[in-house]
Amino acid sequence: MKGKRPQPWLIYALTTMMFWGFWGAFTNVPAQNGFPDTLIYCVWALTMLVPTVFILKRSKARIQLDKKSLLYGFIVGFLGAGGQMVLFYSLTIGPAYLIFPIISLSPVVTIVLSFFLLRERTGWMGAIGILLAMIALPLFEYSENNPDNDNGTLWFILSIIILIAWGVQAFFLKLANRTMQVSSIFFYMAIAGIDLIPVAIYMTDFSQEINWGINGPFLAAGIQILNSVGVLCLVYAFRTGKAIVVSPLTNAGAPLITTVISMLFLGLVPGWAKITGILFAVTATFLLALDSEKVDGGNNDFNQPLK
Repeated sequence: MKGKRPQPWLIYALTTMMFWGFWGAFTNVPAQNGFPDTLIYCVWALTMLVPTVFILKRSKARIQLDKKSLLYGFIVGFLGAGGQMVLFYSLTIGPAYLIFPIISLSPVVTIVLSFFLLRERTGWMGAIGILLAMIALPLFEYSENNPDNDNGTLWFILSIIILIAWGVQAFFLKLANRTMQVSSIFFYMAIAGIDLIPVAIYMTDFSQEINWGINGPFLAAGIQILNSVGVLCLVYAFRTGKAIVVSPLTNAGAPLITTVISMLFLGLVPGWAKITGILFAVTATFLLALDSEKVDGGNNDFNQPLK
């Protein structure tokens, strides 16, 4: 008897995890080479145009310009890009070893909103998988190295803002997929990211020496395109799957892959926290994948035009 084909949302979610996993492993390399994080943001925003052009040509659909699409599109776009901009500043005043575990819990917001407002449900294996994924997230970012100065509480407030922004963004991403084409959603996400480029340039300290060579902006472009393609796959995953499952799966799976790649290619040996996170994430991914075979992942006609 032939095995059941994986649901489309799961394929897209796993693809997102793969692209984000490789992106996460190498994303800091250009900064280490002397290319500022704020300019890396600018490069990322521009790389978003590549999958945007691809999906627009592939779908041959017009950009939806009705009020609802404009609202959803820019909410998703500015929550994502705006959260990234706030993250840049928070990392300059606060401890990264605490900031990243906090913002990695953004799927909690998505799960709560999807559970109560979208009435999304999952089976018992999915519920356990979600729980393990939520436990795994902060473990991937945990560090035993404490900074000398935490610079007050502003970094904590900003971290909470990012957590809420990205959690709400994922919820609206699912909501937008009910009435919008993927091409329109991604178009607005790309435009929102580009709109914030002037802010990133303003935040850049041009008095420092900046690496404009191949291993600076050009390397950043090659790495950031992985992020952009991952975002496109994520939009498709939310289109055909449940936000209550897609969000924790991708947010736990991506750092899992990043950790493994860092071990294999960069020679980094993770501590006990990351090893525990790996075990939890692998188990969570397995359970969510199994549960997807039993619980309908949502509307699978993602290639059909919306009325």
